[in-house]
Amino acid sequence: MTEVTESTIRFPYKRSLGPVIGAFLTGLSEQRILGIRSGDRVLCPPLEWDPETGAELAHDDLVEVGPAGTVTAWSWVAAPTEQHPLDQPFAFALIQLDGADTTLVHVVDAGSIEAMATGMRVAPRWGEACTGHITDLAAFVAGEQPVVAASAGPEEPVTMMDYNASITYRTPITENTVRAEQATAEGRFLGLRCPVCQRTYTGGKGYCPIDTIELTVADEVDLPQTGVVTNYTIITPIQYPGQTETDPFARVHILLDGSDVVMGYQGLIEVPNDQVRIGMHVAAVWASEGEKGAVGTWNDSNLVGWVPTGEPDVDDPTLVNRIN
Repeated sequence: MTEVTESTIRFPYKRSLGPVIGAFLTGLSEQRILGIRSGDRVLCPPLEWDPETGAELAHDDLVEVGPAGTVTAWSWVAAPTEQHPLDQPFAFALIQLDGADTTLVHVVDAGSIEAMATGMRVAPRWGEACTGHITDLAAFVAGEQPVVAASAGPEEPVTMMDYNASITYRTPITENTVRAEQATAEGRFLGLRCPVCQRTYTGGKGYCPIDTIELTVADEVDLPQTGVVTNYTIITPIQYPGQTETDPFARVHILLDGSDVVMGYQGLIEVPNDQVRIGMHVAAVWASEGEKGAVGTWNDSNLVGWVPTGEPDVDDPTLVNRIN
């Protein structure tokens, strides 16, 4: 059975809310739901522009709606995941709150699918701590009366929102990938050469996309550990949680000598940023036995980075076309 590796990318960010969404979330923190007038209609959730005409809506034309409303459509979630707002079966529903002419998408905690119905009346169940977020509305429940939270909201109007976005990847670990990682641990680059077109690929790719054939251990080759810089970029780090770089640094693409393999986004060391250039000869530097696995190795491997060899630069204007 093929093993699977799981990795999660998280990227926190903060956004300003503006006068309409900010007021809407401030209202939620106070356990009130606001809409906005657009002609003879009331839109909830409120928008800054009329979705039909594109006209800007007056920021001071916000009105309170609900809190109860009517389910106009729904879909049952029988097996919630960690990404869902509730950990027991529930319904996503379109809810037209009293006094509003549009629907709000939210969840209904009905208990069972048999209890759900189009046209049923629902009211908010407020969260235990209202902070000015859509989750202040924990869910809607059957009935006319809201379930009120005891906690008070923030003292100041809500103007900013923090959000921690994340995405998880599950990637099969093929035998080629395992052997490529073993080679890297030994201080080698392992490649795969297609027996048909003779193109060479790095690591555990496992197939030739040109000839659509599987590449196996019989097609493995050791790759050179020297090459030429074909492209580069100087990155000025923006600080965020987990960022370790503080000063601008270079990332380079390297065409390995005697091959058609380009190693992308590699770390270049011992070179000032203003001296990085296309055509520079470089060589791989590996961690010693005592340094293996230490902070500072490249991409959590045993590769520390690439350093100049001191050879004259390659004068080839076509190098810039080699990025993969």
